[in-house]
Amino acid sequence: MGNSDTKLHFRKAVIQLTTKTQPVEATDDAFWDQFWTSAISVQDVFALVPAAEIRAVREESPSNLATLCFKAVERLVQAADSGCPSEKERRIVVNCTRLLTRILPYIFEDADWRGFFWSTIPGASRGGCLDEDLDENEARPLAESLLLAVADLLFCPDFTVQSHKKSGTDPAEEIRSIDSCEYIWEAGVGFAHSPPLNYVHDLHRTELLKLLLTCFSEAMYLPPSSDSKVINPWVAFFCSAENRHTLPLFTSLLNVVCGYDPVGYGVPYNHLLFSDSREQLVEQALQVLVVALEHEAGSPASAALQALDASASPTADEEERGPAGPDNLFVNYLSRIHREEDLSFILRGLTQLLNNPLIQTYLPRSTKKIQFHQELLILFWKFCDFNKKFLFFVLKSSDVLEMLVPILFYLNDARADQSRVGLVHIGVFILLLLSGERNFGVRLNKPYTLRVPMDIPVFTGTHADLLIVIFHKVITSGHQRLHPLFDCLLTIIVNISPYLKSLSMVAANKLLHLLEAFSAPWFLLSAQQHHHLVFFLLEVFNNIIQYQFDGNSNLVYAIIRKRNVFHQLANLPTDKESIQNALQRKKPGVSRVNSADGEATEDSKPAEPAEPGALKASLEATPGIDKITEKAQVSKDGTMVTVPHSPCDGSAIDGASDTESNSERDPEESDVQRLLGVRLERQSRLAAVVENQASPSDHHETAPSLGPTGGEDLHRQLTPHRPLLHTHQSGLLLLWGLFSPGNVPKGSDRFLGVGKGVEGGGGV
Repeated sequence: MGNSDTKLHFRKAVIQLTTKTQPVEATDDAFWDQFWTSAISVQDVFALVPAAEIRAVREESPSNLATLCFKAVERLVQAADSGCPSEKERRIVVNCTRLLTRILPYIFEDADWRGFFWSTIPGASRGGCLDEDLDENEARPLAESLLLAVADLLFCPDFTVQSHKKSGTDPAEEIRSIDSCEYIWEAGVGFAHSPPLNYVHDLHRTELLKLLLTCFSEAMYLPPSSDSKVINPWVAFFCSAENRHTLPLFTSLLNVVCGYDPVGYGVPYNHLLFSDSREQLVEQALQVLVVALEHEAGSPASAALQALDASASPTADEEERGPAGPDNLFVNYLSRIHREEDLSFILRGLTQLLNNPLIQTYLPRSTKKIQFHQELLILFWKFCDFNKKFLFFVLKSSDVLEMLVPILFYLNDARADQSRVGLVHIGVFILLLLSGERNFGVRLNKPYTLRVPMDIPVFTGTHADLLIVIFHKVITSGHQRLHPLFDCLLTIIVNISPYLKSLSMVAANKLLHLLEAFSAPWFLLSAQQHHHLVFFLLEVFNNIIQYQFDGNSNLVYAIIRKRNVFHQLANLPTDKESIQNALQRKKPGVSRVNSADGEATEDSKPAEPAEPGALKASLEATPGIDKITEKAQVSKDGTMVTVPHSPCDGSAIDGASDTESNSERDPEESDVQRLLGVRLERQSRLAAVVENQASPSDHHETAPSLGPTGGEDLHRQLTPHRPLLHTHQSGLLLLWGLFSPGNVPKGSDRFLGVGKGVEGGGGV
C-alpha cells in the first residue's frame, strides 16, 4: 500500500508541474522535493513522466522545466560535496539521476533548448562551491557542474565504492580529500586489488553511467554536418583535465569490461536462476568508454578508412579543418598502456566476450549470451588504432585467431540484415587493419578445427579457407549496401595471399567463382570501378602461384578448369558496339547462388530490398560444367581454339555448379569424368609443369621479408588503392604459361584438355 501511495504522490507532482501556468519559484523546496524524496523505481519514473507531458511543459511552461533541471543538478552537486552520508541522501541522488535521464533527451531535441545546460548557474563557482556573491564570469555552466558531480559520485564511499574510512571521519572532508585511484572498481590494468562485489554499488554505478550516456547523446539530435571535426562539448569536458577522476574512471570502466565473465563457473541455466547486476554495469561502462574514445577523430587510420568507405562523406582538407579540441585524456591513457600483463588482460577479456555467443552446449540455451558484441568490436578497433603496442601484441599472439573466428561469425550472421550494416563495416575494417601485418597472414595457416554454427559449406582446411568462404558468402549473398566493401574484402585477401600455404578445394572454387562473376562483361563494364575487383583477384592468384605454389595444387587445378575465364578476359572486346551488347545481355533478375551447393543462402535471412537510390549489385550464378571444361584444340599458329559444344551438350548439363559430382552429368561428358578421375596423378603432373615454368629458387615455402613487388611494402593497408594495370598483364601471362601448348609435359594432354599434336590439330 505504501508503494502505491508513493507513486500517487509522485504522479500528482508531475501533474501539478504540467498544469501550472504560473512559474514555480526555485525556493519552493516543498514542491520540488516531491520529485526526488519518494522511493520509486526507474520503471516508475519512465511510466509516470510521459513524453507528451514533458514536451507540453517545455512548450507551455519552459521556466518550470528549467527550474526542475536546475534543482535536480543542484541536489546532485550538494550530494557530491557532502558524500551522501545518509540513506535519504542516496535515495535523492538516485531519483535525481533517473529524472534527468528521462528529461534530457526532450531538451536536446529542441534547438532552442540546446544551449540551456551550457548557461551558468547563479552562485556556482569554478571550484564547485555555491556562493551567491560570485561574479557571473566566475560561474560554472550547468553542464559542467552536472558532469563533475556525476564523476565525484562515481567514487563516493558507501554509495558506489567500498569505504576505506576510519570511524569518526567526516564524510564531507573525506570526499574532498579522496584519492579516487584507490577506489578503482575492478582489478586489472593498473590495479591489482579486486574489491568485493556489491549489488547495490553496481546499481548506483549503472544509474550514473546511464545519465552520462544520456548527456553524451546530444550529438544524436544535431542536424548532419559536413564538418567531421565537430566536437561534442559534453565528451570534451568530461575527458579533459577539468575532471580529476579521468584516470581512475577510465581504468574502472576498462577493467569492469575486460574482467567480466558471463558464464562464471559454467553451471547450466544459472542466468535464469540468479540475476546478474554486473551485466548491466558492463554494458553501460562499455558504451560510455566507446563514446568517450570516439571523441578523438582524425587519426591516420580513421581518415584512411573514411577514404576506403565509399558510403562515407568526403572529408575536408587539413587546412580547412577547424582547430583541434582539448586533449582527450581517455585516448591518452589508452595509448600509453604498454605492460605485457595489461595487454594480455585486455586481449583475453575481449576474446572471451566476443566468443561468448559462439559457445555450444549439449543443453539448449544453458549458457548466458551477451548482446553487446558490436560495442566490443568498436572498442577493439579503437585499441588497435590508438595503441600500436597492443596491435603488435595481438599479431604476435596466438589469440589473434580467437578474434578472427567471432568476427567472421558476425560478418556471416549480419550480411543480409540492413540494420547491421555498420557491424559488417567495423568487422571488415578490423580485418583490413590486421591483414597489413605479415604475422596475421602466417597465423591463418593454422588448421580450422572449431565447429561454429554457420551456414557455410563443410570443408577441411585452415583459417584462411574459413575467411575466403565467409567473404564469398558476404559478396554473393550480402545486402546491396555492402557493395562498397567489396574492395576492402578483396584487399584483405590480397594482403594475406603470399602467406597461404595450402588452400582447400572449396576455397579455391570460391575464388574462381568470384573471378568469373566479376569478369563477366556486363558486370565488368557496368561501373567505372568494377575492374579493380578483377585486378585484386588476379593479384591473389599471382601471389599464391609465385610464393606458395608447392602446396596450392587445389587452386592451380581450379584455375586450369576455369581457364576459359582467363581466355575471355584476355580477349575482352573494347569497341563501343561490343560493350553495348554486353550491357544489354545483363539479365534483370539475376539471383545470388552459392556455388557450393547451388542453393541460395541456406538458413540465412533473405536480403531486404535497398532503399530508393541505393546501389544494387548482384552476381551471376556459377555457370554450367560445360562452360568450365570446354573442349579445346591448338591451331597451327600456336593459339588455343575453343571447340563449340553441340546443343545437346549444353542442354544436358545446364545449371550445374562447379562443385557438384560429375557422376550426375550426361554420359557425353566422359572427358570431365576422366578429368576428375586423375586426382592421384595430379601432384606429379603439376610438378612437371613447375619444372618447365620456373627455377626452384622461384618457389618459397614462406613469403620473403619483401613483398611480391620487391622493395615496396606488401600490403596496401589503409592507403588508397594503387593502379594495378601491371597485374592484369602479368596475371594473364603467368597463368597462360601454366597451360600453353609449348609447356605441356608429356602425357598430360588429358589433364589440360589439349590435343595430341600441334601439326594435326586434333582435339580431345
